[in-house]
Amino acid sequence: MKEEIIIAGFGGQGVLSMGKILAYSGLMDDKEVTWFPAYGPEQRGGTANVTVILSDEKISSPIVDAYDVVIALNQQSLDKFAPKVKKGGILIYDTNGIHKVPEVEDASIYPIDAMTATLEIGNPKAYNMVVLGALLEAMPYKLPKENVVKGLKKSLPERYHHLIPLNEQAIEKGGELLKK
Repeated sequence: MKEEIIIAGFGGQGVLSMGKILAYSGLMDDKEVTWFPAYGPEQRGGTANVTVILSDEKISSPIVDAYDVVIALNQQSLDKFAPKVKKGGILIYDTNGIHKVPEVEDASIYPIDAMTATLEIGNPKAYNMVVLGALLEAMPYKLPKENVVKGLKKSLPERYHHLIPLNEQAIEKGGELLKK
């Protein structure tokens, strides 16, 4: 098993946190893991993406040209990374602010309305967890939920641990978006 995943969007959308939680979850499932962030110098609003590789075997490089899963949270990221989905891969994108969806052949495409789902939960800061829930539902490799919760605890500073139930709810909501 080897899953090469990229999550891309603007800074402030929780892209890097999502990748970190995914990476920690893989480590706790005894997988080989790489977490490779890339972002602009801006604190919020600049581009941000993270490549996460989960594998049963050693990973030779965190640099990837094509991905099993692409998650795009804005038009710029969708334009850049959608063409890099492998045949048989998965493309997930948030429909908010997307004006043109590139054609992707031989891939499963999942448009999700993560922002509306986040508003239904009542906390816009849970946006990235809604998207993470959709990813976890779409991925062929199923990370155990308890590992994802442990990844949340490891990623979040302790002063935010009271938000873990909200984050779990957001992950569930994201998974439901793919089941519809």
